[in-house]
Amino acid sequence: MNNNAATVPVYLSRPAVTSALGSGIHTHTAALLNPPAQPPLTFSEQWVSGKKYAFGAVNEPLRPFAEDLPEYHQSRNNRLLWHALEQIEPQIAAAKQRYGAGRIGVVIGTSTSGVDENIPMFRRAAAGGEWADLPFKQTQQLMAAPADFVAETYGLGGVRYVVSTACTSGARALISAARLLRSGICDAVICGGADTLSPLTINGFASLEVLSDGIANPFSANRNGINIGEAAAAFIMTRDADFDSHIRLLGYGASSDAYHMSTPRPDGLGAAAAFQTALTHAGLQPQDIGWINLHGTGTHHNDSMESTAVAQVFGHHTFCTSTKPSTGHTLGAAGALEAALAWGMVDHTGNPEGRLPPQQWDGCPDQSLPAIALTDRNSTWLSEKRIAASSSFAFGGSNAVLVIG
Repeated sequence: MNNNAATVPVYLSRPAVTSALGSGIHTHTAALLNPPAQPPLTFSEQWVSGKKYAFGAVNEPLRPFAEDLPEYHQSRNNRLLWHALEQIEPQIAAAKQRYGAGRIGVVIGTSTSGVDENIPMFRRAAAGGEWADLPFKQTQQLMAAPADFVAETYGLGGVRYVVSTACTSGARALISAARLLRSGICDAVICGGADTLSPLTINGFASLEVLSDGIANPFSANRNGINIGEAAAAFIMTRDADFDSHIRLLGYGASSDAYHMSTPRPDGLGAAAAFQTALTHAGLQPQDIGWINLHGTGTHHNDSMESTAVAQVFGHHTFCTSTKPSTGHTLGAAGALEAALAWGMVDHTGNPEGRLPPQQWDGCPDQSLPAIALTDRNSTWLSEKRIAASSSFAFGGSNAVLVIG
């Protein structure tokens, strides 16, 4: 790698994206800029016994797999990813023609992969049945499964792997893709994240008592937890501005708190370090950022930590929004999904008026938190040069920030 590799520009194609808001980046941008009276989350009792919670479920029919797809690739997680990728299949074909299949890598973030495909077997065993009565689908639940599925389905021969760092997985996948490009290992990388609703993760959050009993209410004095969602989001990242988009991944930063397995460091030190590292990597100052797509889960600990970090690095005037009340927290896909939403807000074609999505909440700020500039229906980009930051924070103290513009 040459000494200037870290400054080589990398570009993000129009994203493929599917979530509770629907499919397609323009659908997502329109829904966030003109939010309905009721967020499109689904209340259900099917996930946590005896309790009803709201979930960011994808309710549209998913694209069927090809009839000849091997069974070891068949999981709902892969199918959601497959459904989203249809939106950029012409770009995938164009990348293969330009770069060659062997020069295209795949990096996907996930937290559950296809583990749910083994639920029938575990239920049989829990009821006293024999383990041998149903096959154990090891390949579907491997963490490598989404990257293997994408590479083999589209005939790609480059580096392929999965990042699984809980809720920073999707963001870290984009960081990994940029490094593969800048090191010369790949000429294009399909990168993003996919996670589906799973009783494993949902009941894990329920056991921590952080699921909201309504729609998440980030940064409100009345906030009481998160909504879990599902999504798939992916880009083709290249070094070429003429491929599909002029929008760049300008910079990124990551840090590790090593503070607690499930609780963020209260003073936001690691989060602030990730923000500052991303700015430094991009060669920008805090005032250059026009909008922050916050992690904004709606838990007491996250919102306190994140507002502290944002105020420390950016002050009190940079526009901020948590988009999770509209999509749910999509866990391993969240970093990629919210990078896609940032892409949509930056894009002049899809957002010609330069509006910013209003914060969906009850409007009751928590006076114990540092003041940050949450958006409303009148918020707009204040500069023709649109540069956004997107933050993701995860269990284990994993922090990641992307700068897109």
